Amino acid sequence: MATQMFEGRGHAAIYQKYRFAPGNELQQTILTYLQEKRVNPPELVVDVGCGSGQGTRFLAGHFKKVVGTDISEAQIQEAKDAPSPPSVSYLVCPAEELPFEDASVDILTSFTAAHWFDIEKFMREATRVIKPGGCMVISTYTADMSLHYGNCSEKLTKIFGEAWDVLLKYSHNRIKIVLEDYKEIFEALPFPDKKRITDIFDKIPMTVAGVVGYLESVSPYQSFMKNDPEAAKSLLQETEKRMLEVMGVSSRETPVEFWVRHICVLGCK
Repeated sequence: MATQMFEGRGHAAIYQKYRFAPGNELQQTILTYLQEKRVNPPELVVDVGCGSGQGTRFLAGHFKKVVGTDISEAQIQEAKDAPSPPSVSYLVCPAEELPFEDASVDILTSFTAAHWFDIEKFMREATRVIKPGGCMVISTYTADMSLHYGNCSEKLTKIFGEAWDVLLKYSHNRIKIVLEDYKEIFEALPFPDKKRITDIFDKIPMTVAGVVGYLESVSPYQSFMKNDPEAAKSLLQETEKRMLEVMGVSSRETPVEFWVRHICVLGCK
């Protein structure tokens, strides 16, 4: 069974507010690969585990019909409520049971979600719906992020890392798939024409409030909140306070750069 971690409406709203869209380098990696592999213009692109639609909206800027799917009704509602091009639609369904005909999907994607799926069933279902010559794109960003601001980047990254270390104690065992750079997902992809790229780096513009909001959006934080709400809230408050002190600023809206590393698994059927 897939693991459901993002069900509540409150969590979905935080996810929509603070999760970032695929960065420029990841976008370019994906689009270059798809241009190399595709002969005909894609008619149908499906984004599985789309959450609140950050990756889906990126795809909509490049393809004429994009469908985002997610098992969480709350996440799909957030995605529908956000401004989207008319080429985008959303469906509630499990990643392992996609409501598409055999060999009907040109490109199937998943951003920061595939580690929650039943990987064997998902790969079987993806193989069923993807056309011969169609492509699969599965990516995630990793936990080894860094923060950059003036001459205090090292200190900021240390503060962020210490918060992550607390949260990792509450992480689901499936996070191991991310920590191992999606090796398991790459090996499970049944297409012989495939590759895994582990060194895509993006600089995401954020604010201090955005960084703290990102921490609030991750699944280990939600588990921490259920276990010890006061300690969880205190962690975010203390992290924000320490960041502002190190930066020598008072505004939560002070811009910082969030450097992330992406892993991308690419395959052609």
